Amino acid sequence: MDLTTIIVSYNTADLLPKCIAYLRDALVEISGEIIIVDNASKDESVSLLKSDYSGCELIFNTANVGFGRANNQCIPFIHGRYVLLLNTDAFVSKDTIKKTIQYMDEHSECGILGVKLLGEEGELQPSCRYFPTPWSAFLTGTGLQRFFKGVQHVDEMGWAHDKPRQCDWVPGCYYLMRRELVDEVGLFDPRFFLYYEEVDHCFAAKKAGWEVHFLPDTSVIHIGGVSAQSEGSLTSSGRQLDALKIESELLYFNKNHGRVAVLIHLMLLTLADMINFAKKAIKLKKRSVLWSYFKHSYLVWSLYLKTSFATTPTR
Repeated sequence: MDLTTIIVSYNTADLLPKCIAYLRDALVEISGEIIIVDNASKDESVSLLKSDYSGCELIFNTANVGFGRANNQCIPFIHGRYVLLLNTDAFVSKDTIKKTIQYMDEHSECGILGVKLLGEEGELQPSCRYFPTPWSAFLTGTGLQRFFKGVQHVDEMGWAHDKPRQCDWVPGCYYLMRRELVDEVGLFDPRFFLYYEEVDHCFAAKKAGWEVHFLPDTSVIHIGGVSAQSEGSLTSSGRQLDALKIESELLYFNKNHGRVAVLIHLMLLTLADMINFAKKAIKLKKRSVLWSYFKHSYLVWSLYLKTSFATTPTR
């Protein structure tokens, strides 16, 4: 079998039919299987899956175990040469599966492959990314990155997305892997409930000698943030749940770069909040805007303590 596709569904009953229809159109010439994990959805996802998608391998969780853990549940059911993780808010082009499998067949050094991601209006989304560092996070958070041209930031968009290239990591909405890589490295670290799963996984894959590639020859329409939006407020820029993002970031830095890196990250985050507070105060912004920076710093440090100094997840 060529491909095992894993889809984790959480409160996206309105997107599932479109996602799977596009996927099946792209699988016409590919031998494959589809595994769908419902993460205790509160909408009509469960009844929809049972009635319309009985031909897929279905797993129904009684509680939301998180994105990474839900994907990990599928490992015993994988039969394909390749494994594709696909979000319910990601719609593949008709040639996407064929082209990406062909590329992987031709590039044995590539263990993980991502494609060009486009928004609903055709706008280019970050698709080929660098690993985060405390310094790059600080520069991005304060808007000072324009003064440090030599620093690699997570999202470098100022280059022509027209040729394949190596990168540090690719987003998990379309995440194609070799089965050998899964056997060697595993899937996601269960400590990450949401966010940073694919960053950490790509870090582990590269450490094991695999390469991560970006292929622009096909595209995927990606909405983004739909499942997260059903859980709470999203950040204005990244459409992410702030507390979960901060927690995963702390866990990631501690796991892969050690305690010193986490402490540096905490100090720089606090400094960034102070700088942003000062900038907004000069512009006479509302008290609620100014107060948000104190709340952010409190959230960061409280999560550091709640995670036992960035070692243990809160959920």
